[in-house]
Amino acid sequence: MLQRHEIHISEPFYFEDGGKLDEMTLVFHTSPREYKPGEKVVWICHALTGNSNPEDWWPTMVGKGQLFDPDEVYVVCNSMLCSPYGKCGPATINPATGKPYFLDFPRTSVRDIVNANILVRKHLGIEKIDLMLGPSIGGFQTLEWVIMEPEVVSRAVFLATAVRGTPYMTAFNESQRMALLADPTFREAKDIHGGELGLKCARSIALISYRTFEGYNFTQQENDDDTLFADRAASYQRYQGQKLVNRNFDAYSYWYLTYSLDSMNVGRGRGGVTKALESVKADCTVISITSDQLFPPKQLRDTAETIKRAKYYEINSMFGHDGFLLENDQLAAILKPLIQ
Repeated sequence: MLQRHEIHISEPFYFEDGGKLDEMTLVFHTSPREYKPGEKVVWICHALTGNSNPEDWWPTMVGKGQLFDPDEVYVVCNSMLCSPYGKCGPATINPATGKPYFLDFPRTSVRDIVNANILVRKHLGIEKIDLMLGPSIGGFQTLEWVIMEPEVVSRAVFLATAVRGTPYMTAFNESQRMALLADPTFREAKDIHGGELGLKCARSIALISYRTFEGYNFTQQENDDDTLFADRAASYQRYQGQKLVNRNFDAYSYWYLTYSLDSMNVGRGRGGVTKALESVKADCTVISITSDQLFPPKQLRDTAETIKRAKYYEINSMFGHDGFLLENDQLAAILKPLIQ
């Protein structure tokens, strides 16, 4: 079982957008032992609404007897900046006011998230990461990291992700932010429960982007062919919105994380995407999902062709972007050779 840790950073942390924190606390999970130099390290970067314990959200891949067994390799996963499951984001207490930051937290980019991850790496004394991987925004982090620290990461997996955010993705993110703003309690920011109705709606919007026409029609068909008003898919959307709220995910963290998604661009300040990818030294595995509408296979094929040492794979699925959580056998077959 992975072990939870916290470290307090007492030095200023500067954000790419110009913000600053004088101090912060970072939350992360590791294998339940002290890291020993030379031990094989697998670093997992979690997805948008995940947390630093991948045994919670990826139990088919991480855990005793699974592909990434904490007893066999040293597993690390850091809670992203702005995640409500960490201690550094809009939901955490601003020491200057004694209240949550809410909308006063610095706007956070993917590079900021990776810089915080690097602080954890240094704290643990890890100089070489044998395998780094992450799905979705976890893939954003992995892509940025292999460019920011090219000598540190030996192998990297980019799973259902992209080198740059697209207008299509940003349109979904802005629609979700509009849903949050439509809830007056979000803008009031009186307590951490502000914006819960908007968050439910935002999650419903996001879910449509994660799934597909075929997937919904397969799983959410009405049981009665003579039903008057279809409700099964509607009920499912309401359930998923409530489920996120029940997991203590707050609207302010969600707001900030959507902007983090929009910040993704490995080419920014580096002479463009192609030049940035050409600097990657890690052996890379690029994996797309055939039905992923957020990050279509063509984008990832182009990424694999640009990186010097990259192999490309596709996972067949009718479930779109969320296929990385569902198509476990296909994914395990690709990943297993990378840790042997």
